[in-house]
Amino acid sequence: MEGLKLIGIRTDELTFRLNNVRLGGDKVQLSPNFSRQVRHAVENKARMLVTLTAKIDGTPDRPTPFSVNVTMTGVFDIPDAEDPSSVRSAVIAATQLLYPYIRAAVSTVTTAALAAPIVLPVVSGTLFPEDAAAGGLVS
Repeated sequence: MEGLKLIGIRTDELTFRLNNVRLGGDKVQLSPNFSRQVRHAVENKARMLVTLTAKIDGTPDRPTPFSVNVTMTGVFDIPDAEDPSSVRSAVIAATQLLYPYIRAAVSTVTTAALAAPIVLPVVSGTLFPEDAAAGGLVS
């Protein structure tokens, strides 16, 4: 998105937890879950904070040998904070900008924990279904 300015990125959480689950010879199927929170600074509506989280966690039905949680926040200045479609485009673009950092952090934390490195897929479109419905890929 033209006019979107990245101010900075911070890591809010980076955790790896061993679950002590015995799986036998079964293959483990990991399903990452993604979530996003968008906030605007009180003193400046043009300053937007986008928090993106990737979680890999088991369920009682499908246990995983470990859990990973990575949360990062990007701080952005957006050109037109009063126009809802401009804000929506900025959110989609900010998510696309943050995702590679989340992806790298998941790989790094699993490798550093001496587990099998987890490499999240490359996403060439949108990460969230509602973004695709709102206009798809932002260039």
